[in-house]
Amino acid sequence: MTGADVVVDPLDCEPDPLSTEWIEGEGHATARRNVEILHEYARGEVRGTSRRIVLRFLVAPAEILGSERVEGIRLVRNELYRDGSGELRARATDRIEQLECGLVFRSIGYRGVALPNVQFDDRRSVIPNEGRRVLDGNRPRPGEFVVGWIKRGPTGVIGTNKGDAQETVDRILEDLEAGVLPEPVGPSRESLEPLLAERMIEVVDYQAWLAIDEHERAEGVSAGRPRVKLCTFGELLDVAQKCERVI
Repeated sequence: MTGADVVVDPLDCEPDPLSTEWIEGEGHATARRNVEILHEYARGEVRGTSRRIVLRFLVAPAEILGSERVEGIRLVRNELYRDGSGELRARATDRIEQLECGLVFRSIGYRGVALPNVQFDDRRSVIPNEGRRVLDGNRPRPGEFVVGWIKRGPTGVIGTNKGDAQETVDRILEDLEAGVLPEPVGPSRESLEPLLAERMIEVVDYQAWLAIDEHERAEGVSAGRPRVKLCTFGELLDVAQKCERVI
């Protein structure tokens, strides 16, 4: 980011009236901060760096152009509306624009799928839940929780999922404290390690994970980064085995 200009059209970072209503709602402090950051970028000076990131909103790819290679992309302008259930949605208008480009990356998330004997909202692709607790009709199913996209749909980033996971863990601990979690089914903690060893499954315990974490952080120091991730199971197991903690 230090070597890139971030460009935002001031008109593009003005929220639509419908989204303004949502952003100003309770519990959307992160969204409000995001809008503030976009305004800062829109007011910022373009430094003329070698790289430029242009953020666009309410546009969607309609067609990739080119015969032998990518030469451009056709974009359609969207507008926000509320569907029959009151959810905020985007739909295409008749406004089209064309952007020259030589490379296209597709990154739009994935659609959740239903599980046997579990309610599923096919329209939103989520498991119905209340406070992260899976619902059976209108009642929570004891000991069953959701987190991430299966809870809210394919939205947000890694940071969103981290906070989301913390909230789900908090609910699990609340139910544990209240004594409403069902008794575990299957192998006990004491019998789990021998069972995994019998099936010759390579397992990394917490101490080995700490060794992996330490290794990645150390590799990041020389690269000027928080960490350098190990990207294959082989690499992860090699580092884990060095601390002699693999079961």
